[in-house]
Amino acid sequence: MQNSSPSPPPLSPPSFLSTPTALSIKDPKALLSIILVSSLFALLLFLSSSSPSSFSSSSSSPHSIPDPYLFPTRQAHRIVYHDNNSSDPIPPSIAYLLSGSKGDLGRILRLLYATYHPRNQYLLHLDRSASDSEREKLALKVQSLPIFRAAQNVHVIGKADFVYPTGSSGISFTLHGASILLRLSPIWDWFISLSVSDYPLVTQDDLLHIMSFLPKDLNFVNHSSYIGWRESRRLKPIIVDPGLYLSQKTEMFYAAQKRVLPNAYRLFTGSSFGILSRNFIEFCVVGTDNLPRTVLMYFSNTPSALSNYFPTILCNSYQFNKTVINHNLLYANLDTPSRKKPQPISSDDYDVMIHHGAAFATGFRLDDPMLDRIDRDVLKRGRGKVVPGGWCLGGFGNDTCSVWGDADILRPGPGVRGLEKLMVGLLSNGSFRSHQCIYE
Repeated sequence: MQNSSPSPPPLSPPSFLSTPTALSIKDPKALLSIILVSSLFALLLFLSSSSPSSFSSSSSSPHSIPDPYLFPTRQAHRIVYHDNNSSDPIPPSIAYLLSGSKGDLGRILRLLYATYHPRNQYLLHLDRSASDSEREKLALKVQSLPIFRAAQNVHVIGKADFVYPTGSSGISFTLHGASILLRLSPIWDWFISLSVSDYPLVTQDDLLHIMSFLPKDLNFVNHSSYIGWRESRRLKPIIVDPGLYLSQKTEMFYAAQKRVLPNAYRLFTGSSFGILSRNFIEFCVVGTDNLPRTVLMYFSNTPSALSNYFPTILCNSYQFNKTVINHNLLYANLDTPSRKKPQPISSDDYDVMIHHGAAFATGFRLDDPMLDRIDRDVLKRGRGKVVPGGWCLGGFGNDTCSVWGDADILRPGPGVRGLEKLMVGLLSNGSFRSHQCIYE
């Protein structure tokens, strides 16, 4: 992509509370008020720093354009005649936010190769616990692959964030990545955030083929208004996420006080993973309705905020509460008595996972041998190679995608049947509306 015009660096959030100041305040309510105001202000400053200057791109030239062999229909000087006998719609585009931490350079590259397609957009992020040299190596690796240079759709965040899974910094990071992806491309249709513990269970040709027949405003999000044990453990407690205002990772701060649940809107819980439409992402990032910002302020001091944020906005918005599918197309091992947190996937789960029909799975460990099995049997991907698709014109073998053609051509494989079966079940008249933002 073209380099962005230079802009002044964003303000660094100040350290509002030092230890001596905190200890000198005797009134616990005054201390709590200072903590809440400081955290909210830090969150606003953090989100305001989402500028194009905070990421580096895979583009090899500031004035280069994507390879016309990949995108012939985007060339203004050509007239392209489509096959009138073809009933397949134009494939959609997905914006991926791929994230990792210290030592995850190899894992995030593997995830990129496994999810890659020239039609999509990719934003890669190694958090602040990773060194600058790791981010530089990642950017250099991205720039070294010919297909990434040709498609110009892989980018690396240069100014990293801290992300605490149990805090609200996960929301700010997700919105930060989504806002950059909105600026990078005006044509993607869905947004997906993946960590290095996630992995695809279908090829991108399979996924794009199925998604091309769906309305572009659908949002795939697990959600429920049943709060149960979450009320006392995840909604009423008050925390301060150090990822919003400190430059180094430290322990989460928990306040002794609790707060009442809101009555201006209904809380919904769910999963931190979802497939979100571009319209909904724009609603949350740049929309004029104040609901996303109001909910953001409420969850800024709440444990596990990310798993509650998007479900609450979707189900309280008249514009989007009819677009929600109560399934995130993710396989997770929740076969535990508490069913609160996904467990690592074992080899015993492989057959169930593959036949589940989900597009992705979570819970993979570092160098998990099951990833090799998925690459070999499902994705047909060689080591260090992207997944072959309809755009690959090379011969069989390791260099299948060294020669490429039209990225709009999809060749779904056998894995598309399981995803198609799951999608048909989700969208049937008997289950679509009956599981949509229901008050329990």
